[in-house]
Amino acid sequence: MDYIGTVLEKIKEWARRLIETLLGPDMQPEPEPIPIPVDDSRHRR
Repeated sequence: MDYIGTVLEKIKEWARRLIETLLGPDMQPEPEPIPIPVDDSRHRR
């Protein structure tokens, strides 16, 4: 069972390296859009 754990850790490390290589070393989440208030009072008649 120790062998399986070692293999899984190696696969995780390779996957992390692959993702870092493809996407860059510091992956930042996309910024959330800022809600802009809209004045709808003149459209409500």
